[in-house]
Order: sequence, then structure tokens, then C-alpha cells
Amino acid sequence: MTEGGGTFDRRMLEALVCPQTQAVLTYDADQQELISKSAHLAFPIRNGIPILLIDEARKIDD
Repeated sequence: MTEGGGTFDRRMLEALVCPQTQAVLTYDADQQELISKSAHLAFPIRNGIPILLIDEARKIDD
């Protein structure tokens, strides 16, 4: 469950790509984020909705 009670549908991963690199995203269920390893960004999922805005993403070291 995400905050607000929404759930993320993992089937959406097949259609979603990183807005910066167009690379595949991976789902981090613990953090409720979609990870772009190629861009080193983590995009939040709020109320079951992925927020694929670069300004909203968190930079990650990986």
C-alpha cells in the first residue's frame, strides 16, 4: 500500500520508461519508488500513481 491507500499496479512497468533516458524502470516496493539506474533517479509513487517528473525525482548513488 502507498500513502493514502492507493496501490501500484506492477503491470504499468511494462509501459513506463524513464523520462530522461527512456530506460526501463524498476520498482522498489519498500520505498514506493520507480528507479532509473541509468539516470540515477528515483521517482516517487503517490497514492498508487507514479510521478515521473524529473523535478520530483530523488538523486540516487548507484
